[in-house]
Amino acid sequence: MAKKSVKDKTLSSLGKIIKLLPTGTVFMFHFLSPVLSNNGVCHPVNKVLTVALLAVCAFSCAFATFTDSYTGSDGKVHYGIVTKTGLWPSVDSKDIDLSKYKLRFGDFVHAYFAVIVFAVLAVLDSNTVHCLFPALVSSGKTLLKVLPPAVGAVAAVVFALFPYDRHGIGYPSSSTSEDSAA
Repeated sequence: MAKKSVKDKTLSSLGKIIKLLPTGTVFMFHFLSPVLSNNGVCHPVNKVLTVALLAVCAFSCAFATFTDSYTGSDGKVHYGIVTKTGLWPSVDSKDIDLSKYKLRFGDFVHAYFAVIVFAVLAVLDSNTVHCLFPALVSSGKTLLKVLPPAVGAVAAVVFALFPYDRHGIGYPSSSTSEDSAA
């Protein structure tokens, strides 16, 4: 196996960022936010609904980082939740050692930063800002300009330091069962 160049490592890391960003969750958030926040004209019930949407979406971002998949002996892709002992549930895994899919420190780092990235994207949503943070509408424009690139740069460095090799729910499994267990 040839040694990867810095360029190959960089492009590989950038490609893996796509797996880390909560794209489905962000889509759901942007689809439901105008409805639940009453287009930013919030009444108390809209504030509760918007906060509930934020909480559900943040949980979804974090939970997705604790899932993985493998190709079973039956040739089908199976998904499970990563635990300290391996992948759970472990149906149809007679020939596969699911203990290789153990929970790691990097999983918590990725969960944290996935939630942070989602939070930044949520703060960029005008409906959320008008509903929950009306003071930011006039005084927080500089913060809203600086925050996304700053968080993006920090997250990119952290994601490069803690490579993410999971193939969670909604992402294609590796071609062999050994790829994501590294």
